[in-house]
Amino acid sequence: MAEHHDIKVAKGTYEGFLSLLKWGTIASVVATAFVILIIAN
Repeated sequence: MAEHHDIKVAKGTYEGFLSLLKWGTIASVVATAFVILIIAN
C-alpha cells in the first residue's frame, strides 16, 4: 500500500494538473474566440 506521504504528493500533483487543465481550456477558448472575430471582420 502507498504511504500517507505518497498519497499527499500524488493528490497535490493531481490538483495542479486539474488547475493547469482548467486554465488551459479557458485560454484556448479565449484565443479561439479572438481568432474567429479576426477572421469574421
